[in-house]
Amino acid sequence: MAATTVFRVVEREARVYRKMLRAVSFSTFVQPLLYLGAIGFGLGNLVDEHSGTVEGLSYLDFVAPGLLVASAMQLAASEGMWPVLGGVKWMRHYFGVIATPITPGELFSGYVLWVALRSLLGAFAFLLGAAVLGGVPSAWGVLAAPAAALTAGAFCALIAAFSITQETDLAFPMIMRLGVLPLFLFSGTFFPIEQLPDALQPLAYASPLWHGVELARSATTNSFGAADLGHLAVLVGCIALGLAIGTRTSTRRLTA
Repeated sequence: MAATTVFRVVEREARVYRKMLRAVSFSTFVQPLLYLGAIGFGLGNLVDEHSGTVEGLSYLDFVAPGLLVASAMQLAASEGMWPVLGGVKWMRHYFGVIATPITPGELFSGYVLWVALRSLLGAFAFLLGAAVLGGVPSAWGVLAAPAAALTAGAFCALIAAFSITQETDLAFPMIMRLGVLPLFLFSGTFFPIEQLPDALQPLAYASPLWHGVELARSATTNSFGAADLGHLAVLVGCIALGLAIGTRTSTRRLTA
């Protein structure tokens, strides 16, 4: 796999994104901060008043990295579904791409890389706003943005590997409602997963989102530990697995 051709795919996606920037700027940059303001201050004031702290943090400090990574996950999941199916089924421009020296695997890897980079851009904007609101107590919080990008890459790679095999988008709303939304709510974003029933805690621990949230929270609070190496390994492993499967499924779909 040649890095130059992978980056050509990234360049193409960046050019398209630049033309759409005004249309997507609200959902990418503003909406997550509205969530943070409403939950971090509105609900957060109630939590701080009655509970004092959550894992030793104010609720704003606790929830900010969770919303950062969860927002990146939602973006990546969506980008891993409809745009990928569009490339092979509706607009079919993926077939034009592989008519060049770019292979299906390079196309797939380039697209996942682009989604991760796009998430990184949004994460930096979120962190800046969260810092202004007082939700990033440590300068090491800048490292939460790469954690969000890794989480986005993990979800995009795994979901896109499935999406490229589909003929319709009928499964996508189910993935969002029964997969992405529960992960958003129950992977440590809004409360410690120790508050979940014992039977559900292992499912939350297995979620790549939880690992990303924990890694980002360690960054924003400067509380790094050995466990963060495990979180990092899980995210990298999910990306590697998704790329391996996606290379296989995209090659089969685009060269059949």
